[in-house]
Amino acid sequence: MIKKVVKAIILGAPGSGKGTISERILKDFSMKHLASGDLLRSQILKGTDIGVSAKKYIDKGQLVPDNLVLQLILETVQRHKDDTWLLDGFPRTLNQAVTLDKIQPINFVINLNVPFDIIIERIKGRWIHMPSGRVYHTEFNPPKVKGIDDVTQEPLVQREDDKPETVRHRLNVYKELTQPVLDFYRKNQLLEEFTGNSTPEIWPKVRQFISTKIEPVQKTEYK
Repeated sequence: MIKKVVKAIILGAPGSGKGTISERILKDFSMKHLASGDLLRSQILKGTDIGVSAKKYIDKGQLVPDNLVLQLILETVQRHKDDTWLLDGFPRTLNQAVTLDKIQPINFVINLNVPFDIIIERIKGRWIHMPSGRVYHTEFNPPKVKGIDDVTQEPLVQREDDKPETVRHRLNVYKELTQPVLDFYRKNQLLEEFTGNSTPEIWPKVRQFISTKIEPVQKTEYK
């Protein structure tokens, strides 16, 4: 059933292609992108109370506590209550999912299910422009000039935590945290899972599904 205003969530492990799939959804369906990471970075740059508190944890390499992330996301979704949006990077815990559900009903949840071994191989080729968070990949999304950001021409870096053993640990932690979230949305009949090894394999299925919920504004062709 086509709706005028839709609230959706996209979930996927680090390296699952969630960023690329999200960009394609936004382009073809004209949704607002509510990304928890971007929202946190914005708060930190502005020096807000939430930003100052969050930075203390991020600087120590720790996860930002539930209460801070919840406060930020709930304030954001309430500001955009009349908009169609895609929530990205949230919820990460069952508590976050349950609390969000009480404040803002969700229409559907997309989960990208990519085998961990595929993700580990994919992440090994990832390079990042740290100030902006732009992500490149030597095979799937290379910069125009090797090792250089397309926009600022500043150097790209490869993070220490993109090493295979570190990635596997992060994926296992993600699975442990996210499984209760998936179970919650599955129980509420909101979860749509898309399995595959690559974005070209998964994207057509995702687009076809969303087209049953929202009228597309365009159809972008990808190689």
